[in-house]
Amino acid sequence: MRCIVAFFLSFFLINSICAQNFSRKDSLRGNLTSLRTCYDVIFYDLFLNVDENSKSLVGSSNSIHFQAKENFNKIQIDLAQNMQINKIEFLNKDLNFERDFDAVYIYFPKQIKKNEFHKIKVYYEGQPKKAKNPPWDGGFSWKQDKNNNPWISVSCQGTGASTWWPCKDHQSDEPDSMQITGVVRSSLQFISNGNLRNQKEYFSEVLNSNVIESCWFVSYPINNYNVTLYIGDYIHFSDIYVKNKDTLMLDYYVLKNNLAKAKNHFKQVKPMLRCFENYFGKYPYWNDGYALVEAPYLGMEHQSAIAYGNNYLAGYRGNISYIDSLNFDFIILHETGHEWWGNSITTNDIADMWVHEGFCTYSEVLYVECMYGYDKMLSYVNNQKKNVKNDRPIIGKYNLNFKGSSDMYSKGSLMLHTLRNVINKDSSWFKLIKDISIDFKDKNVDGVEIIKYINDRTELDLTKFFKQYLYHRQIPTLEYKLQKHGAHYTLLYKWKAIDGFNMPVKINYGTKDKILSPTSIWQELDLGFFDIETFNVRDDLFFIRVNKM
Repeated sequence: MRCIVAFFLSFFLINSICAQNFSRKDSLRGNLTSLRTCYDVIFYDLFLNVDENSKSLVGSSNSIHFQAKENFNKIQIDLAQNMQINKIEFLNKDLNFERDFDAVYIYFPKQIKKNEFHKIKVYYEGQPKKAKNPPWDGGFSWKQDKNNNPWISVSCQGTGASTWWPCKDHQSDEPDSMQITGVVRSSLQFISNGNLRNQKEYFSEVLNSNVIESCWFVSYPINNYNVTLYIGDYIHFSDIYVKNKDTLMLDYYVLKNNLAKAKNHFKQVKPMLRCFENYFGKYPYWNDGYALVEAPYLGMEHQSAIAYGNNYLAGYRGNISYIDSLNFDFIILHETGHEWWGNSITTNDIADMWVHEGFCTYSEVLYVECMYGYDKMLSYVNNQKKNVKNDRPIIGKYNLNFKGSSDMYSKGSLMLHTLRNVINKDSSWFKLIKDISIDFKDKNVDGVEIIKYINDRTELDLTKFFKQYLYHRQIPTLEYKLQKHGAHYTLLYKWKAIDGFNMPVKINYGTKDKILSPTSIWQELDLGFFDIETFNVRDDLFFIRVNKM
């Protein structure tokens, strides 16, 4: 029911993203028109028959339970054009509907009154989009395991949940809870989000086969792109994570050949959860449990059923230089971080995905500090600099389903690391991070809300700080000169950045530390006598360029 209509403040009106042509299809997907804001989804009841032979969903349906927020007789839901709608039911009658690209306009025979609760049931089928490069270019992955058994999953962040099931496909509206029921041939297992409520076997005329029907229930709000399925020859094992005498179930679903290695490899989950809970508060989906499910692609943060495909290797596909030569599984770490950043806290518009990806990538940094210490953390976060392209702004285009640069990951993390050192008091910083996680738990937000919250809590005006890092391609440059006068040195310094940028920065010289407050105007500082070779701008603490003039 988390339908928070995005309010876009006049904050940062000019967006410098490179020119791009957008279509009506983009607007229909990304824009919150009155046909979408007039109702609030309460509950989805998704029923799927999955035919791996024809690579299709057959005889499937979704019941959309909603509350009217305004009077209306027409709404928009979303389902990809290549998927066929057989009928839409309301109060045991078929509704009229029409399509406009992936948008589906539904007409009611009477006016729906504000605050009324109703449901519609959409019957549909078809061959959903096949993933070209999952999870980035998503869709269904129809694969086979090493024993030639079907191995199927879906990933649809950005691509859209409406590629495979009918819904209000916008991040701003999440149901309070959801049921996902899957029917597959009896040689396979169907796994989804939340907890398994029941299973039954029978002969299905739809699939012309003996089948297993598995019903999964999600008891928390869930965003559309996190709804998922996994189908395969899985084996299950479990563990428990205990905190303050409360027990979190840890469930693992892996291909049968990988059971032994998975039991050893997944031992890193509990120490990771302890670190994350220390920084961000209690695991947000406690009653639904924590699960890793082996997937036929690299990974995805599917809520309470995380897709895992890193082949039981350290680093990123075995590349440990990506994680600064440490020894942990990057995919487990990063996708679990999303349970707090992206799943619990979800942005209204994907233009603000830096909240998901920047904070989640920074969660890796804090994990390293938790497990390996401050110095290793400092090395790890600076290792992220090699991933930054500074190609375009991190902020995307609002109302068009258009996200910003992939720099939202590493540059977003480095921005937060910089902010920690701007605040310059770790007790305040760690409290701020935890408070954001707790106060915005299970909420949909705009990026400007997070920025305002940080401004209010720190009592700092960080408007220009965020504008520089989020809305502009380049990072700030500290320009400086060292001038010798006899045995003494004078430092001249200023920022080359957006107008009004005035971030403090730290320097070392000799045995001294000094915090400068540069502006766009040259300033002078008498440093006295020291060994010039010891002069250092702390660009390991602040993500900046340094230009000695």
